[in-house]
Amino acid sequence: MKQVKLLFALFVISMMITGCGSTKNVAYFKNSDSVSLEMSRVLYDARIMPKDILTITVSTTNQEASAPFNLTVATAQSLSLRASSTSQPALQSYIVDNSGNIEFPIVGTLHVAGLTKNEAEELVLSKIRSYMSDNEKPIVTVRMINYKISVIGEVNRPGMFTVANEKINILEALAQAGDLTIYGVRDRVKLIREDAIGKKEIHTLNLNDANIINSPYYYLQQNDIIYVEPNKVKSQNSNIGSMTTLWFSATSILISLTSLLYNILKK
Repeated sequence: MKQVKLLFALFVISMMITGCGSTKNVAYFKNSDSVSLEMSRVLYDARIMPKDILTITVSTTNQEASAPFNLTVATAQSLSLRASSTSQPALQSYIVDNSGNIEFPIVGTLHVAGLTKNEAEELVLSKIRSYMSDNEKPIVTVRMINYKISVIGEVNRPGMFTVANEKINILEALAQAGDLTIYGVRDRVKLIREDAIGKKEIHTLNLNDANIINSPYYYLQQNDIIYVEPNKVKSQNSNIGSMTTLWFSATSILISLTSLLYNILKK
């Protein structure tokens, strides 16, 4: 009995030591005092990629001049509200094909992949000027409506999140997911990214290192996936839980067999 108690005490002590060791890398930006932020002084602009969904709005003082470029979607709701002057019909969206092109009304094919929002607006503006009078000053607005990122693994609220302003960094993404749990490995966060030609890449980010602010992967692209792996304590606890379940199941079966044999032999 004493040996069993001793083994149990050693097991508890080892788990406590392992747990203490696992919390030493919990803090973010441990070297923030020694990091230069000069390289981080850039304004991020997302670039359009194949399979992005865009809305493109052309605004003019004369609505008839912009009407051919602002195609609307015919839905049951829009048809029922057509008679109302206050109703706002839904604009046609444009899916960027695998070649990076969209088909825009009147002007035809436009290659938009690789362009920022402002560059795409300038491209559309240059193509529609010839269809308007010299007095007209059109304004073009381009938006990405499917800008999403996913966060999975050891976070409090894993899921897919829509980015309304087309700009998000790794810390903001983790904040959306409720931050890492205490079991999340902070120095080996995985970023899974697909580029414009379908090539997949996996990059490892260290949240303990303040230099991540200067990383080219600090800002996330649309459809990026963040994976936070569990630390050794979580893995060990998972294994212990599985082993405990198996042990109880085996014990239950053994007791049942013993009881059955006892009843048979008793007769």
